[in-house]
Amino acid sequence: MEKNKSLLADLSGVTTPSFVLDTIALKKNLIKFESIRNRTGCRILLALKAFAMFSVFPLFRNHLDGVCASSQDEARLGREELNKEVHSYAVAFSDREFKSIIGFSDHVVFNSFSQWKRFRPLIIKTPHTISCGIRVNPEHSEGIFSRYDPCGKNSRLGVRIQHFEAKEMDNISGLHFHTLCEQNADALQRTFAAFEKSFGPYLYERSWLNIGGGHHISSRDYDIDLLCKLIDNIKKKYQVDIYLEPGQAIALNAGFFITSVIDIIACDMPTAILDTSAATHMPDVCEMSFKPHIIDSDDSGLKRFSYRLAGMSCLAGDIIGEYSFDNPLRVGDKLLFSDMAHYTMVKTNTFNGIRLPSIYLYDAEKRGIELVKKFGYENYKSRLS
Repeated sequence: MEKNKSLLADLSGVTTPSFVLDTIALKKNLIKFESIRNRTGCRILLALKAFAMFSVFPLFRNHLDGVCASSQDEARLGREELNKEVHSYAVAFSDREFKSIIGFSDHVVFNSFSQWKRFRPLIIKTPHTISCGIRVNPEHSEGIFSRYDPCGKNSRLGVRIQHFEAKEMDNISGLHFHTLCEQNADALQRTFAAFEKSFGPYLYERSWLNIGGGHHISSRDYDIDLLCKLIDNIKKKYQVDIYLEPGQAIALNAGFFITSVIDIIACDMPTAILDTSAATHMPDVCEMSFKPHIIDSDDSGLKRFSYRLAGMSCLAGDIIGEYSFDNPLRVGDKLLFSDMAHYTMVKTNTFNGIRLPSIYLYDAEKRGIELVKKFGYENYKSRLS
């Protein structure tokens, strides 16, 4: 409780709505990744789809090996702002985008053999060397939410063994699979067993294997020893380099989102309207029924004063959830959502013309805050024509 009071005091000068990145927590996460790299010799990439706050990329240079990108703009950002390895993968590349992507990329992973055959001539003509891979689907599900399960029924992600074209593997340097979402090393162990059963024979002739993202490495209960053992065993058996591309784990528990109460209205229960919106500032709340935690609140109604928290957009379903507090909420009160650095920041939008949240850095050791960026009308207008 005292720690929360200190944090709230430190962030009292932050305008709302705003994202606040805790640089000390971020560094602690990066140290875990560095230890895995040192123990196994694996290479770890930042998944830009999860975290792309490039102003802190200088912190990553000694801890990560590069980025994985899903588009030409992510690839360009990785090249310009981190300038280490750039690995690009997309479900499908268009002709125009692919010509841009190969200019920024060191690795390109294809989602199908048809795309590989289509773009192989361009790869051969590229002045710099590009290592190519094929994403495979081991048809082994570990995901909890079907919408986010890369190996779920009817998945379009990766080549299944029955569609695998072994005769087209010349000049393919690696294989890639991705099946996890916020999971521990035991899930990877089961996934690799399924992968190995189908695709193991094709790995012997490759130089690298990318085991994707979803590894919850920064969580307290993550089994780092098992991860390292798995990586060591794969490297020893198949003589390949191993790549990981964690997204959420990079910034897990390293960010906050601060918002203010701007009205309290009477509905079927007291409803606090915030100067934010689930639809614009935290889309996962709407997309997957995600309910973010608020410091000093309870989301099961155990505290005395309960409220439904809602956004200020016109969307009827702009509801964040029901929370309870020790004291009644008042207009002007600030609420502090925890663990809001990953995915949320990259998914924000300007529906209804609602401005994007400001971005701050917070140093928990020095107890200082720094405004990195504030968004305004031009950011909204520039998205339109």
